Order: sequence, then C-alpha cells, then structure tokens
Amino acid sequence: MEKPELGGLEAQRDRLMDGLRAFGANYTEFTRRFALWLGLHSTDAAALAEILYAEDKGAPLSPARLSERISLSSGATAALLNRLEGAGHIARTREHSDRRIVTLRSSAHVRPRAEEFFGPYAIRMAAEMATYAPEQLRQFEDFIGHLRGTMDSLLSDEYQAPRPGTRAPRRA
Repeated sequence: MEKPELGGLEAQRDRLMDGLRAFGANYTEFTRRFALWLGLHSTDAAALAEILYAEDKGAPLSPARLSERISLSSGATAALLNRLEGAGHIARTREHSDRRIVTLRSSAHVRPRAEEFFGPYAIRMAAEMATYAPEQLRQFEDFIGHLRGTMDSLLSDEYQAPRPGTRAPRRA
C-alpha cells in the first residue's frame, strides 16, 4: 500500500518501525543460535529463554503463563516442557502454598550455559543503554510500552488466532 510522503516526521516514524522490526528479527536469530548452541529446537530454546528471564526477574513462570508467552496451546506447551525436563534443562516444582500450582525452574546445569551464551549480549546492551540519559530511556520505555499495548490490543481484538482446524476469517 502506497503512503503519501508526509515529510520528516513520517520518515522518522518509518525508520523507527524499521528499526524495531530489524531488532525483532535479530533477536529471533539470536534465539535460534541459542537453540543451535544447546542442540534444541528453536521453540524449545525460546521457552527456555523465557523461563530463565522470568527467574532472573524474580517472577518464575507457570506452564500456563509460559504458554501465553510463547503462543502455544496448553498441549503443545506440555509436550515442550516434557522435552526440556527430559533433557535436564528444567524442573517443574510445587513451591507455592497452593500445591496445585506448578512453577518452572531452570536446572543447575543449564543456567551456567545460558549465562555464558547471554552474557556478552547483556554486557553490550547495558553498555549501549548507558549512553542515553535516564529521561531518554524513560521516554523510550513509555514509547515501547504503548506500542506493545497497541499490538496486544490488535492481536486480541482484530487478529485473533483461529482455533485449530478452522480457517482464519477473510478480511475485506
């Protein structure tokens, strides 16, 4: 679809969106290389990265929350977790007072390997962010938060995934 040129602001917005798309593609490739490095399928590695990240933030995931984060059905997530647990990469624990709640934890052997892989990424990203003033980072954090909210809204309201075995509705 052709867009009329609206000058500098429109060009800047296009460059920002191009940069976000490129970063997303690069991060996907980074996760793919993590998968190769560990000898995992890319979906399994993405799930493991989510589990590790959530642990680092002090908010470990449940299987249901992981399923939401990686956009898999509960059945597909269960199969993925069985593979990761069978390979010794994760453990399912029942550490909540409600013993029905399952918490996903990375294993002792995979954490050092993940730190080895992600360490250079964390160092370089922190160094890059350190070149920006706190106010600039706050504005960018707001900007990214609003974009994410817009995308979440689009996905839940206008681009709902079809149920398995059905076709996506045609758009007019």
